[in-house]
Amino acid sequence: MPKLAAFPKAFMQALCKDGTMKIREWVDLASKLDIDGLEWYAGFLEMKDENRWQEFRQMVEDTGKTIPMMCCSPDFTHPDKAFREIEIAKQKNWIDMTYALGGKFCRVLSGQKRPELSIDEGVKLAADSIMACIPYAVERGITLILENHYKDDFWEYPEFAQKMDVFCQLVNSINHPNFGVNYDPSNTFLAGEDPLELLKKVSNRVVTMHASDRYLKYGTIDDLRNEEGGAVGYAKRLSHGEIGKGMNDYDAIFSELKRVGFDGWISIEDGVDGMDQLERSVAFLQHKIGIYWPTT
Repeated sequence: MPKLAAFPKAFMQALCKDGTMKIREWVDLASKLDIDGLEWYAGFLEMKDENRWQEFRQMVEDTGKTIPMMCCSPDFTHPDKAFREIEIAKQKNWIDMTYALGGKFCRVLSGQKRPELSIDEGVKLAADSIMACIPYAVERGITLILENHYKDDFWEYPEFAQKMDVFCQLVNSINHPNFGVNYDPSNTFLAGEDPLELLKKVSNRVVTMHASDRYLKYGTIDDLRNEEGGAVGYAKRLSHGEIGKGMNDYDAIFSELKRVGFDGWISIEDGVDGMDQLERSVAFLQHKIGIYWPTT
């Protein structure tokens, strides 16, 4: 049956930018949750010291949890080959990081949707770059997971493979046992598309999942799509909310994942309104997992 992990969505600025939160504090908070693991982020400030990676692994394992998956954001669609080579080197370092922490899954992305890039060009650049990383991942027992992403927190342009057709084209161009999909239903809404339609196209390639729910604080998804390009950071009209109370149909999602035999990690991207909210999201997902993957 699937296992639950959590991602510190509410604390990214504190952990990655201003240093007002230490990893130990997040681990202590998460230790109280009814989950099996913590999804890690490569950009935590304290991860710059490679000598501490083993310390962080032990810190999490001492709470009875593991670090199953790594969240990182390579940008493989830059037209300059030298730039892409640097991104490939970064990705290999993140694979090393995942391995050192005891993880099995390391995220990859396509890259930014630069205005001058055609779809076929972008897919080829991203696919070639991901394929260049796969042998390195295989040596370390790591599976690379491509997320149907919206936009990295620190990017200027949205994800190149944000649209369903482009994402599927990229997924279908890479056929390797150490490559799969990290499915995020909320991100599909941001492309103005149906998350269930996407899931049915890629469900047999899904190996991990991000669980979240989304709300539009104001305006419409069309408004969002009209303003998303050329602004650094995440869309201001969007909000992560409590899981089970937003736009996603988790019964339909879990029914399809159950149908294809999914039993991987589900990592929660939630808690922006506090740990109480995250606890409620955990409880909601544990209840649903119990329904679709009963233990008896």
